[in-house]
Amino acid sequence: MNTAGFDVFFLTMGAAMVLAMHAGFAFLEAGTVRKKNQVNALVRVISDFGFSTLAYFFVGFSVAYGISFFAPVSELSVIGEKSNGYEMVHFFFLLTFAAAIPAIISGGITERVRFWPNALATTILVGLVYPFYEGLIWGGNFGYQQWMEKTFGASFHDFAGSVVVHGMGGFLALGAVVLLGARKGRYSADGRVHAILPSNIPYLALGSWILCVGWFGFNVMSAGTADAASGLVAMNSLLAMVGGLIAALVAGKNDPGFVHNGALAGLVAICAGSDIVHPIGAIVIGAVAGAGFVFGFQLIQNRMRIDDVLGVVPLHGGAGIWGGVAAGIFGSTSLGGAGGVTFMAQLVGTMTGFAIAVVGGFVVYGAIKAVIGLRLDEEQEYQGADLSLHHVSAYPEEDVAH
Repeated sequence: MNTAGFDVFFLTMGAAMVLAMHAGFAFLEAGTVRKKNQVNALVRVISDFGFSTLAYFFVGFSVAYGISFFAPVSELSVIGEKSNGYEMVHFFFLLTFAAAIPAIISGGITERVRFWPNALATTILVGLVYPFYEGLIWGGNFGYQQWMEKTFGASFHDFAGSVVVHGMGGFLALGAVVLLGARKGRYSADGRVHAILPSNIPYLALGSWILCVGWFGFNVMSAGTADAASGLVAMNSLLAMVGGLIAALVAGKNDPGFVHNGALAGLVAICAGSDIVHPIGAIVIGAVAGAGFVFGFQLIQNRMRIDDVLGVVPLHGGAGIWGGVAAGIFGSTSLGGAGGVTFMAQLVGTMTGFAIAVVGGFVVYGAIKAVIGLRLDEEQEYQGADLSLHHVSAYPEEDVAH
């Protein structure tokens, strides 16, 4: 049997499942924003994937792993230790992770961000900022993991990207959301918070379901090869998802937005330790993430008055940070885990990702804001991004009828 060829097929299926998750991001956002911004949400998610592909192909993959595709096909097909073009499909798989960064950010900045400045930010983040941290953790760059092992007794363990992908995406979004400011009418000068209701709960739910299904490709196929795939990862992903949704259902008092995002919070949190924690630990990790999302969303929106539309900072950032640290707690043998991790290594590695994301987000979006501007003007925002930027609404026949 050609095991290299089978691994190429295995990883291609994983990449396709994660690619499908971008439809989940798109519908989750389209269902949450107002009707006048649905088209823009859909266009930005798919366009950002295109910009991400080019940025990661030409720059990002090389930054993270030192592999360039500027070579004849005869050489590309045998790059690395495997054959059958394994590294090319490995690029495809990891690209879908990298492209999740702008898809995550999109949910926070939606309804008021300009199109092309956002595309520029996507290109910079996926080409340089995200691959820098990805390379530290997964690419072995700069001796970071060796230093961690020597200093704390273990390297930083993030099996499927709680911190590398989700924590980075969530906290890169923080800078963008803060620098953009709140949507018009969200907060009043007297301290009141005005609700802006989702446009389509079924779309929101559909987006969540698509993401939940695709996540099993995200997590299980992170093994990289078929013979390394583990049923434990699948079981832990399932149980964390359930823990997250039930905890969010209770904490959010049956709110449909909370319960559907609570499932995602559980999945975000389990990514890091899905291959090493006990299934009971996975339930706890997911439940803490789900409840944490509810309280984090309310804290950011109502107390801190930060208009993070889909709650990506608590959902991906907060749950991702928790997942990174939780792998060091529940992955320990004393709690039934497989071991090979230490709490301090997980804490330091997680905080490193947090710092890079926060600084990177404020620097990139701050520079773009200063040079060319980030936000739609007041008239465009009032009219909606659909008509202002794309000259068509999500429901053109209704517009004609009126």
